[in-house]
Amino acid sequence: MVDCLRKERIPVLRETDVLVLGAGSAGCAAALAARENGRRSVTLVERYGFPGGVSTQVLDTFYGFFTPGNQPRKVVGGIPDRVVDALDRQGGIFLRPNTYGAGTGVNYNPELLKLTWDRLLAGAGVHLLLHATLVDAETAPDGRLEGVVIWTKRGFFRIRAQRFIDTTGDADLCHFAGIPYEKAGDLEPAQTLTTTFRMSNVDLEAFEAAGGKKILMARMEEALEKGTHPLPRKAGSAHKMNARGCVSTVAVRVADLDPLDFEELTLAEQEGRRQSFVYEAFFRDCVPGYEEASIIGLSHQIGIRETRRVYGDYRLTKEDCLSAARFPDKVLLCGAPIEDHRKARDGTDETVWGYIGDGDAYDVPYRTLVPEGRDEVWVAGRCFSAAHDAHASCRSMGQTMSMGQAVGLAAALSLEEDSGAGAITVARLQDQLRALGAVLEVPNRVARTAAAAWKDNLHTNLKDEPQTLPSQ
Repeated sequence: MVDCLRKERIPVLRETDVLVLGAGSAGCAAALAARENGRRSVTLVERYGFPGGVSTQVLDTFYGFFTPGNQPRKVVGGIPDRVVDALDRQGGIFLRPNTYGAGTGVNYNPELLKLTWDRLLAGAGVHLLLHATLVDAETAPDGRLEGVVIWTKRGFFRIRAQRFIDTTGDADLCHFAGIPYEKAGDLEPAQTLTTTFRMSNVDLEAFEAAGGKKILMARMEEALEKGTHPLPRKAGSAHKMNARGCVSTVAVRVADLDPLDFEELTLAEQEGRRQSFVYEAFFRDCVPGYEEASIIGLSHQIGIRETRRVYGDYRLTKEDCLSAARFPDKVLLCGAPIEDHRKARDGTDETVWGYIGDGDAYDVPYRTLVPEGRDEVWVAGRCFSAAHDAHASCRSMGQTMSMGQAVGLAAALSLEEDSGAGAITVARLQDQLRALGAVLEVPNRVARTAAAAWKDNLHTNLKDEPQTLPSQ
């Protein structure tokens, strides 16, 4: 915490109606929704030099747009559609199936996504502050949030706001404000960490001719059994990218290190890099088509699946997910399976899956986005209120963007109604979400393919722009 006497001397940089902390997929969507629909001043703070969070630092595929299985339905819409539409117009996406049945993914160019978020945020009039790190929260004597302290290369500054949205991923704002949360690992083992890496000069035709993903899985298991390559897991994925002859991986697994402890996170980053080059040797030695391939980039930081999960007015459970639960205050849908990455007894990584009924999805209630008993703050993204298993289902970026647009609208609505987060008219919020293009009911129509589901449910708010369909 910043010393109280010193804090009083920190200048106020800005006063804003809505302050969003963290410009990941949830934060960007929240800022857009609050600004465009509330016509209020909105400030978005991000510690890195670009928006997008995990979507531009670590990954290159949006999941959660479609239910998995043989009857795909598109269950995400609104601002997420606008992002994908903008990428598609620039030739930056394609649809791809998932190896383990998590549903069709929307593969994109992460560098183009940075620019796309820049354009959308600037076009909406969001005040974006990059290279600004949240270091403290300012609260009134009754505990109500009044502002934050950020650190920049120019020193410390204060930002005051009426409404706050925590999309930091690690619930940093809630942590500084003393809002209760569960820390991953306290009750169940925390999900493992992953450094993703990209490889160039891959002969994808030779790889597919040799068996594709089947040969990859077989060679990974063989390498572990024979001890030729010290891989951390028996399964993993390598998929083609928007760049010709390049692939992106989700294979590295780092366990038993706390990403909220900077010293342990340092070790995790080092271990992730070490494993990445173990995998490079494995691919080159064992996988057809990769003989001349090499790593051309690692994720900006190690990928973190869960840390702090705030206790909300409601907590999403495993039973809610698997039973396709319905809630009167629903603000988004999720059909993604539970995908729990953990360390197995033999020391390697395993992934535990739990599937919802084919083509079905569960409601995510608004109350999971409101910290318990709070009037002035919302959470969205991987710090929302959910038990470990439910979180392992609802952390896909299709859902985090949907959470963001819901809380952005809610913050603007609370200012309009002069009401607290828990007292807004939820029916009005749901109407605004539908008008934005969000999907709040599982579509009755079953699409033969995910592309057909996209076409049947496509929605965009960009006027006078062609609506184009991603190629498969």
